[in-house]
Amino acid sequence: MDALKKGFSMAKEGVVTAAEKTKAGVEEAAAKTKEGVMYVGTKTKEGVVTSVNTVAHKTTEQANLMSETAVAGANQTSEKVVEGLESVVASTGLVKQDELENTKGDLTKQEGDVEKATDAGQ
Repeated sequence: MDALKKGFSMAKEGVVTAAEKTKAGVEEAAAKTKEGVMYVGTKTKEGVVTSVNTVAHKTTEQANLMSETAVAGANQTSEKVVEGLESVVASTGLVKQDELENTKGDLTKQEGDVEKATDAGQ
């Protein structure tokens, strides 16, 4: 019986020792896991901030490009409308062709004055 008690006692000590080592191992593993997760979280956050900044910059570039295109398109459309109206007015005889030519020169001068004023205001 003493041999059994001694054997069980030794086994118990072995289990306690193993449990203590396992507990220490688990604590160390948990600490390293936490450290790894924090590192990944920090790097992910940095990546997200960089990505958001890149997207914002690209969006601004595209918005500027779209507005420039819209303005250019509006200018071309207005020029075509004016040319069409001039053609209709001249063909109906409401205004003489030489009067149209004089008006164009005046309008071109006025547009140049407006552009100079706009440039000076910037």
